[in-house]
Amino acid sequence: MITLKQRLVQQAMFEGFDACKLCRPWDVSQVPERLVAFIDRGYHGQMSWLGERQAWRGNPAALWPEARTVIMLGESYTPEGDPMATLAQKDVGTVSVYARNKDYHDTVKKRLKRLARWLIAEGGGEVKVFVDTAPVPEKPLGQAAGLGWQGKHTNLVSRDLGSWFFIGSVFTTLDLESDPAEIDHCGSCRACLDVCPTDAFPAPYQLDARRCISYLTIEHKGPVDDDLRALMGNRIYGCDDCLAVCPWNKFAVEAREVKYHARDDLMAPKLADLAVLDDAAFREKFSVSPIKRIGRDRFVRNVLYAVGNSGDPTLSAVAGDLCNDPDPTVAEAARWAMKRLKDAANGLA
Repeated sequence: MITLKQRLVQQAMFEGFDACKLCRPWDVSQVPERLVAFIDRGYHGQMSWLGERQAWRGNPAALWPEARTVIMLGESYTPEGDPMATLAQKDVGTVSVYARNKDYHDTVKKRLKRLARWLIAEGGGEVKVFVDTAPVPEKPLGQAAGLGWQGKHTNLVSRDLGSWFFIGSVFTTLDLESDPAEIDHCGSCRACLDVCPTDAFPAPYQLDARRCISYLTIEHKGPVDDDLRALMGNRIYGCDDCLAVCPWNKFAVEAREVKYHARDDLMAPKLADLAVLDDAAFREKFSVSPIKRIGRDRFVRNVLYAVGNSGDPTLSAVAGDLCNDPDPTVAEAARWAMKRLKDAANGLA
């Protein structure tokens, strides 16, 4: 007779997930110590929320003491082409693969809620669903459930899905059978460490977010340190380099969900077009995108750093028009871009 867990996995696949594994909330005993070390070193930068509610973030069992099982779900968003192809095109911006279409939080959460309702109907109990918006250590839980392992770049890697997949979780009071934890399959490979433009990995399995381009373009408020700007290249929202070079991606499956397929205007967007966005135009362009979260000012700041790194003198006018922008960080980024372009023209950059 087919068990509730087996039917749960089948239902997860029906809902659109590509992987479904189970563990216990208390299966991540290593997290509190690692979290404290990360914060004590200052690796979290301006993400003060990582230091808050550490009791919950470090111990999922404390987040909801009644929970007995955590259902970890993975959903592929593997890109069709090479996500690093635009890095050599200096007049365009490079947007992280996950942000080239609609916000995945909305899509994944709807799937989780449907699966959770199905579980209640079939097995009873209570449920809570999470997708990247609560103090839940999703990656350690993913490894504990066998969804994948935390690679040397600290992201979850799967033998079946590679590095390109979203993670969601359903906590339930039902006592369901766990899956074996996944073991590390990185071996001696260090491709993800070596490719990082800013040397954001002090050691394998350690990330200093203060040097990570994803952090700098999304979470960091205000000006970025001068020594890091030039290293950002044309990455204007996020960075996929460490994910893209992972050898396990040869097993990745292409995203089934069309909402994860890149919009044409975000495949290789022209820097000149993005720099001129005012707040209203920014909101309209990114209304259903995760990019909307950082706001126009931070986004245009990123675009201007890319303009400065382009070496393209035709972009000087775009930067010049923003030198007196109402936002002081944008204005400073525009003046920096102007100087960089001038230096490049004079052979000094």
